Amino acid sequence: MKYFSILLLIVIIGCNAPTDNKDLAAKKQELEEAQKELTEIKNKIATLEKEISTIDPSFNGQNNNAILVSTFLAEKKPFEHKVDVRGAVESRKNILISAQTGGEIERVHVREGQSVSKGQVMISLNADILRNTIAELKTGLELATAVYEKQAKLWEQKIGTEVQYLQAKNNKESLDRRLTTAYSQLDQAIIKAPFSGTVDELPARQGEIASPGMPLVRVVSLDETYIKADVSERFIGKFKAGDPVEVYFPSNDKRVNSVVAAVSQVINSENRTFVVEVTLPKINFIVKPNQVAVLQLRDYVSEATLAVPTRIIQKDEDGQFIFTVDDRGGRLLAKKVHVVTGITSRSETEILNGLAGNELIVDHGFRDLTEGVEVEIEGRKAMKDSVAKK
Repeated sequence: MKYFSILLLIVIIGCNAPTDNKDLAAKKQELEEAQKELTEIKNKIATLEKEISTIDPSFNGQNNNAILVSTFLAEKKPFEHKVDVRGAVESRKNILISAQTGGEIERVHVREGQSVSKGQVMISLNADILRNTIAELKTGLELATAVYEKQAKLWEQKIGTEVQYLQAKNNKESLDRRLTTAYSQLDQAIIKAPFSGTVDELPARQGEIASPGMPLVRVVSLDETYIKADVSERFIGKFKAGDPVEVYFPSNDKRVNSVVAAVSQVINSENRTFVVEVTLPKINFIVKPNQVAVLQLRDYVSEATLAVPTRIIQKDEDGQFIFTVDDRGGRLLAKKVHVVTGITSRSETEILNGLAGNELIVDHGFRDLTEGVEVEIEGRKAMKDSVAKK
């Protein structure tokens, strides 16, 4: 008996579930049909009121049931469109210094994260051979200089030959140049900071053998930072140096205003982009090279254009339209105006054709309107109610 009851309950539930679903679908269908009928009735009422008003101007229509709306005046104003482009912080003083000559790394004078000044010694290579060579050249140069000076005095007294004088001079100058070369080679064995900054990487290790081109130390300075972004070639001609830019740093949640510093004239053949550089102004928060930055670049601007909120633009079989308020002998009626739209920026859309300016455009309440329906403007209604109370 117990199992029979459970089975009966399952059968009942199974039978009821489809019925509920069918009822829900039927109700939805019924609601949709009712909404269509209501729309048709509203349109019919508006058409009849319009026809009656034409025949009888004193006809008041549904004035008592006028739809309350808010409006704004269509007027030309500046309009611009911006595109978001992902970029990164770059530094012109972010370099990886490599060895110019070979030799054993004798000493590492700095550590990662340490601040260094321009000209400060960071790494020294073993240069004992060079130092010995310099000492020998100095000794030889001293002798050559003494010989040259004596030979020059003798030559002034017309003693000796010109060849002896020239040989002494050549020997002295040759040793002088060799000594200068040796000093230059010794200077290459000492790695100095090319500018003031911070030691960011330090691959060099004491005791290793450095070879020409081997990375030794990276030095970074934030003094000359900028933002670099790769922009699609479809924006060619849209940006130029001096254009305003809003820069957003997601990791800092900070925004700053800047300008375009330079626009590349070459398209990258691999990703079909060109480079846009943006100046990084003085800021009161920390940014680092390779940090992500989002640029809002202006690709379209009009000094004076008609623009309306995008949300009030509707569509029918004839295209896009908005509602305006038409004053017909003191009666305020909704008027459908078809428009040609342009660029949409944020919450506004440019109107290219359909509006001349100074029209009273319906804002809130536009969804309840049909062509020719009576409307009541929010501010005017409040004023009438105030007068009525007095």
